Amino acid sequence: MEAVEMKSVSLKRPHSEDDEGNAEEIKRQKISPQPKAGNDCEQSTEAAAEQPDKTLLEDTRNEIISSEINEDQEDEELEDSDEDGDPESFADMMKHGLTESDVGITKFVSSHKGFSGILKERYSDFVVHEIGKDGRVSHLDDFSVPVDDEDPPEETFTVLSEEDKQRLEELQLLKNKETSVAIEVMEDTKEKRTVIHQAVKSLFPGLETKTEDRDGKRYIIAYHAAGKKALAKVRTATDPRKHSWPKSRGSYCHFILYKENKDTMDAINVLSKFLRVKPNIFSYMGTKDKRAITVQEIAVLRITAQRLAHLNKCLMNFKLGNFSYKNHPLKLGELQGNHFTVVLRNITGTDEQIEQAMHSLREIGFINYYGMQRFGTTAVPTYQIGRAILQNNWEEVMDLILKPRPGAEKGYLVKCREEWAKTKDPAAALKKLPVKRCVEGQLLRGLLKYGMKNIISAFGIIPRNNRLMYIHSYQSYVWNNMVSKRIEEYGLRAVPGDLVLKGATAVHVTEGDVDNYTIHDVVMPLPGFDVIYPKHTIGDAYKAMLAADSLDISNMRHKIRDYSLSGAYRKVIIRPQNVSWEVVAYDDPRIPLFVTDLDKLEGKPLPALPTDGKFRALKMEFSLPPSTYATMAIREVLKMDTSIKNQTQLNTTWLR
Repeated sequence: MEAVEMKSVSLKRPHSEDDEGNAEEIKRQKISPQPKAGNDCEQSTEAAAEQPDKTLLEDTRNEIISSEINEDQEDEELEDSDEDGDPESFADMMKHGLTESDVGITKFVSSHKGFSGILKERYSDFVVHEIGKDGRVSHLDDFSVPVDDEDPPEETFTVLSEEDKQRLEELQLLKNKETSVAIEVMEDTKEKRTVIHQAVKSLFPGLETKTEDRDGKRYIIAYHAAGKKALAKVRTATDPRKHSWPKSRGSYCHFILYKENKDTMDAINVLSKFLRVKPNIFSYMGTKDKRAITVQEIAVLRITAQRLAHLNKCLMNFKLGNFSYKNHPLKLGELQGNHFTVVLRNITGTDEQIEQAMHSLREIGFINYYGMQRFGTTAVPTYQIGRAILQNNWEEVMDLILKPRPGAEKGYLVKCREEWAKTKDPAAALKKLPVKRCVEGQLLRGLLKYGMKNIISAFGIIPRNNRLMYIHSYQSYVWNNMVSKRIEEYGLRAVPGDLVLKGATAVHVTEGDVDNYTIHDVVMPLPGFDVIYPKHTIGDAYKAMLAADSLDISNMRHKIRDYSLSGAYRKVIIRPQNVSWEVVAYDDPRIPLFVTDLDKLEGKPLPALPTDGKFRALKMEFSLPPSTYATMAIREVLKMDTSIKNQTQLNTTWLR
């Protein structure tokens, strides 16, 4: 579990007219201008044509809350806003959102005076490099493909015509009544036939080939070796053609994925479409931010580096490199953390303020709050739904998810909620949803299947990770509030009754050993049946907070096992590693202020910057462990509310 995607956020106090020029964000040039020909590349024109670049105004409407890196996808938004209208109307809608104080984020550890800056004015202002379990920071710095005599020739990817590919795909998926596809060999040589055989078998797993003479012409015949049984293997994508993979080669191709303005799951879905495989053959250590440039390791089962590298010719906003073959996949959470490179543009702080802020971040750190994205962006916070689940109040769970709510939402969701409020008819409400995969659609389908009197089963149709997200949001809500109370009551020192970890076990600090610990050792529990609580006033505060929510802190087991909370421990203060910073001057808000991995590979130098520019930016770098939120580190530097509600209202004029 690690923090989540970080979308567009502007941390900015009221500003001058000069700042309004920043609203014209120039679109970053795409990594690749357009898809090029080639078998894999031509698989999904729609996927390739996705346009990530938006104007700043559009991007802020759609993706305004900050978020960072999420290792188990618990923090992904249940819905995004795409409301149209002027900035004032959007800001008015967001008045119904949460502020930091609503979710217990109220304290700072530093004493400097806050200042303003714009975070993610361009998505390239936020770069994330994954830190692997061996401590190495992931970088894209090599496009070469491992030499392998058993790889098919490059011609494999271009030898089949578009018509052939379409027919082969339909055969592979049994979409028509054909039992085979015949491909005429126009240049009848052994070499040409071999390439066609290789192309069919490598690009369309599950198909076999043979050569036949028909009417004086030679054809390659593609067919299913085992009919639907073979198709089942292809569809599960867990057992690609064993006999076609060299035994001496590791079963998994590991590579570095460099992506811009797309989250990890979207990226894998695009890759799987191009490669004609199921997404579940990919593995990774953590999902990465959408509105950012991110670099992470991915592993894929029995897809060659050669075939992956071929995608670099046609994918936009992706690059793949640093290929190697290994015998193991990747597992969620086995990374050490992430290294962030962040640009805060148009800062107002003095050099002294900035030095104080950054020294405090490096030496003391920041309160390890769960960030705003943990709690949703609409008028119904996710922790409220989690609380209702823990209370076993399923009517309220259903009501909170489906009832009309003020604020920014997609138009079809508004219509769906209105229909539900009017009719309480799952079928009628479901008809208002063009996209049935959203949580609302899944719950409505469940109600349609199981009936209104079996809400528990209906709710169970929602994917498990999404269901657990709600109760983890409630745990996070409690933790944030309790940590704020702890800081207010006892400050930044360890005190008797606090909790510290010895190995994986939490123990209480005593009068006799309190001098052995600092605030950086102190942990606080997320409520559950397998944790202990502080032995001072904060322990009582936990009990009181849960009791106010009609929950018994001594009985956190739920009658439905999935919703039983074991609890966990979380550090109160996080001190980032590898902290560095620099203030730079610039005139043009469109120019990048550092070079990316791709820039280095392509030999692009950093644009010349003026020594006395119109604007100032703070470039900062730091490393964070898993399950920590970069926005909370940035909040400590700027001392500003990172909520959508606050930032939208602050930036109404700027957005105009």
